[in-house]
Amino acid sequence: MTTHLTRYEQFQRRIAVQLTRLLAGSWRRRSLGVLSLLLGFMLGSNFTMYWFEEIGQRPVVVFLMVVVIELLIRARTYTKREPWPLGWLALDNIRIGCVFSVVFEAYKLGS
Repeated sequence: MTTHLTRYEQFQRRIAVQLTRLLAGSWRRRSLGVLSLLLGFMLGSNFTMYWFEEIGQRPVVVFLMVVVIELLIRARTYTKREPWPLGWLALDNIRIGCVFSVVFEAYKLGS
């Protein structure tokens, strides 16, 4: 039986490579990744509420967060090295944690 290289098969292979890379990295890289995810979650949930209290308008706060996240994504595309430097790994995981916390808060509030 021949296997065809479909888009789903390519997706599965990319996921497998990412999981292998996640488990095979050094302890410094893994711990920094987990800590930066948690830090991003904390920043996303706390700063949105703090900014909301200071500014008073939730759309402005969310717009500023979207702008900062988009700038981080644009800056990340210029990094071509395969194992990312630790600083970029931390920034990317902080970004992911912030996005997750905002989506989680929106889900909790039902909006």
